[in-house]
Amino acid sequence: MTTLGIIGSGHIGSQIARAAIAHGYDVVIANSRGPETLTELVAELGPKARATTAAEAGAAGDVVVVTVPLKAIDDIPVEPLAGKIVLDTNNYYFERDGHIEALDRGETTTSEIVQRHLPTSKVVKAFNHIAAADITTDGTPAGTPDRRALATASDDQEAVDFVTRFYDELGFDTVNIGPLADSWRVERDRPAYVVRQNAEELRENLAKANRLP
Repeated sequence: MTTLGIIGSGHIGSQIARAAIAHGYDVVIANSRGPETLTELVAELGPKARATTAAEAGAAGDVVVVTVPLKAIDDIPVEPLAGKIVLDTNNYYFERDGHIEALDRGETTTSEIVQRHLPTSKVVKAFNHIAAADITTDGTPAGTPDRRALATASDDQEAVDFVTRFYDELGFDTVNIGPLADSWRVERDRPAYVVRQNAEELRENLAKANRLP
C-alpha cells in the first residue's frame, strides 16, 4: 500500500491524512513544531499513522503532500522529495506570505514556485480550492449524479494520473487544467475557488478565470 508523506498538519494536511487512512493509505506526517506536537492527531488517526520530521516524512512517503504556507516553502527539504510526486495545496495570501511581485503581476503561479524549489520532484496542484472540512464529507461514489469535481495541474502526466486516482478514491471527479503554468485558473479569488461544483461547472469556472483577479 502507498505511504503518503504529509508535510504540514494544519486543516488541509490533517484532513488529507484522515481521508487517506480511511482509504487504506499509510500516513507519515510532520509539521514545523516537531513530532511531539502531533501526539493527539496521530492517536486519532490510529496505527496506520506516525509523526516524524519533515525530512523523514519526505523520505518515507511514496508520494508527498506539501501543505505549508507559501512563505515557508523554502524550508521544505529538497533531497528527500527528489523524483517523487509532490502534491502542492498552496494558495498565495499576501496578508500572510508578504507580497511576491511575480505573483502580483501574474508572471508565475504558486505551484511553479514550489516546482522551482523542488526541481527534481513531480509537482502537481491538488486540494487548494476545497474547504478542509469538505475533503472528508463531500466525496461520493463514482458515477453519482452531480458528483463534486476538483482540479489538478502538472507538467508530469504520472503526477496527474496519481491525483486523478486519489481524488476518485476520496469521492471526487477530476478536471485537468494542464501544465503548472495554467494553475492560476484555480488559485485564490478565481471563480472555481472554494465552491462546490461538478466537472462541467468546474470547467466553466476555469474558463471564466482572469489572470489577474
